[in-house]
Amino acid sequence: MNPMRVLSLLALLVVAAMGSPSGRMNDNSVNQALKPSQWLSSQQLEAIPSVDDLTLERLERMSLEKGAELLQQVYHLSQINHDVEPNYVPSNVQVYVPQINGEKIVAPINEITQRLKQQKQNFGQDEVTIIVTGLPQTSETVKKSTRKLVQAYMQRYNLQQQQQEGQKYSRSSEEDNKKTSSEEDYSELAKNANTNTGDIIVVDLGSTLTNYKRYAMLDIEKTGAKLGKWIVQLTSELELPYETIHMIGQNIGAHVAGAAANEFTRLTGHKLRRVTGLDPSNIIAKNRNTLSGLSRGDAEFVDAIHTSVYGMGTPIRSGDVDFYPNGLGAGVPGADNVVEAAMRATRYFAESVRPGNERSFPAVPANSLKQYKQNDGFGKRAYMGIDAAYDIEGDYILQVNPKSPFGRNAPAKKQNNYHGIHNGWQNEKDY
Repeated sequence: MNPMRVLSLLALLVVAAMGSPSGRMNDNSVNQALKPSQWLSSQQLEAIPSVDDLTLERLERMSLEKGAELLQQVYHLSQINHDVEPNYVPSNVQVYVPQINGEKIVAPINEITQRLKQQKQNFGQDEVTIIVTGLPQTSETVKKSTRKLVQAYMQRYNLQQQQQEGQKYSRSSEEDNKKTSSEEDYSELAKNANTNTGDIIVVDLGSTLTNYKRYAMLDIEKTGAKLGKWIVQLTSELELPYETIHMIGQNIGAHVAGAAANEFTRLTGHKLRRVTGLDPSNIIAKNRNTLSGLSRGDAEFVDAIHTSVYGMGTPIRSGDVDFYPNGLGAGVPGADNVVEAAMRATRYFAESVRPGNERSFPAVPANSLKQYKQNDGFGKRAYMGIDAAYDIEGDYILQVNPKSPFGRNAPAKKQNNYHGIHNGWQNEKDY
């Protein structure tokens, strides 16, 4: 199926969705949408304009309900004949490695390994977290969520340095010898946090998905294979232990992360430690007779957080354990549109990464939100986020707050500032 045909089908659905006064499709239009060739000729289908105007910005201007409905219609129409095949593989994806001083090491993916060898000594001695973005950073909602995730890891991986800086400042002070409130905060964080030192790599796949066509037609398997080959190179040339690598993918980036982990295993015979999917997306373009997307077995442990099940995301189980904040809904409390709902998974995970917040999101196995609210869940309690235990499996439900802090067990006082974090990554205005 050629790209124009794909775009025509997607455009057709937009037209159908917008044709009724309420934006809803009536029963007749639903029946028609199931077999568009019965009520439009191929010439008419081909003549329908492109859907390049179906952007994140447009979705952000729509209500959560209307945006979710539109995306579901786009998905279902694209799957009618099962012949919408992926044909977009991005090249020259940019990668950046944030530094404690607020700077970044930035390079295309095929150059970043050499740059790290030249500029950053002892890279990867401890944990390595690879974040794969899945939506363009042109959206402020997406940009802010990604920034918070990076900031959270900068805090987590540099807590010891932060404490040393705070103690150094206190010793040089001419005030009395009592502990400062900052030092007490550091002590409390150190006591409650299960932190480690490490490095962050951001693979900015999302910024290559500049229009809906690229997003819809992304070849997940080929893109993931390229990323998997790069991880093999990274572990080999920088002598990184593969057991320390945790891949985190946002939206469609979650599926790419799964494919990359699979490729790494195919090439090396080893599995990465963990892959986390943050609101794994619905997959519009699929290869025939090929299973695509994030799934259990892609790494030693695979977990997923679903926050826009019937919007940009998918209700399909994607990992060893799948978390559904507030159950199977189009969105979550406080999210006004499908983009915000999709990025809430990133916000939740970022909150759990912050030192002392690792267990802010307790969850229990349950079949519905109603069952959860009635305290009628079953099985072992788990914690959504960075502290998810590797021996849990199945579907877990929990409730979240509509505003930050989102975790029901989050500390009452928001931790807005940490000594030792350069203002380039830690600005109070971001919170």
